[in-house]
Amino acid sequence: MHAIDPRLHPIDPAVRRDIEARLAALEAQHGVRILFACESGSRGWGFASTDSDYDVRFVYVQPPAWYLRIEPGRDVIEEPISALLDINGWELRKALRLLARGNTTLGEWLDSPVHYRADAAFITRLQAARAQVYRPQQAFHHYLHMARGNDRGYLHGTTVRLKKYLYVLRPLLAAQWVLRHAGPPPMRFAALVEALIEDPALRTAIDALLARKRQGGEALYGPPEPLIQTFIDTTLQALDGAQPPAHSVDSGVLDALLFDCVMQV
Repeated sequence: MHAIDPRLHPIDPAVRRDIEARLAALEAQHGVRILFACESGSRGWGFASTDSDYDVRFVYVQPPAWYLRIEPGRDVIEEPISALLDINGWELRKALRLLARGNTTLGEWLDSPVHYRADAAFITRLQAARAQVYRPQQAFHHYLHMARGNDRGYLHGTTVRLKKYLYVLRPLLAAQWVLRHAGPPPMRFAALVEALIEDPALRTAIDALLARKRQGGEALYGPPEPLIQTFIDTTLQALDGAQPPAHSVDSGVLDALLFDCVMQV
């Protein structure tokens, strides 16, 4: 396990304090308990630009009475998005239901290298539960669909938005990881590159692209990157029709986790 380099996941200390204060205020305002909060998006992946915003995601649990109503309550909390902050969270039952159905989002939050809140007992149980209910086929197709969509939508002009290469490469490598290991891929882009990119020239091209992304702005444009595009095209073609092994899921472990978390509020 490689140590996480904080320079690749920069969090301004003043912004961190502001985020932590906002999370505490949301708890008081909504009467909930936040179990986990992390950085998602480019700061979690390790390729934030100088002007990247902060994508804060969290999981919260309501008091027991909320779960005993005839009509279901709202299961998300969303703060107004600003130029600097994008803060929203999922209620625990919603998060666990999506996890049971193969949604990869909660697992990626869990793997984020930047945590603002982390209930240790909850994290330990959620990690164990995630391993039991992980669905490789759904994850593989999710990542592959994301890579294809971003490639088709952004990378075939005479000038391209350079950050979009990373938004294709990351899910593309994640799909390769799932196919190879039938398990959750690392959230950090650098870990995926290190594990899956063997061609030295391609590694150099990706490293150069990362450097430009981190030093430039979110809207940085440039000419196409032929070596990277060739890898994308070849890998998309190679993954077409591939299928990781199916995995049967018993969501009972998630039911138990939900029950315990609610009863502890």
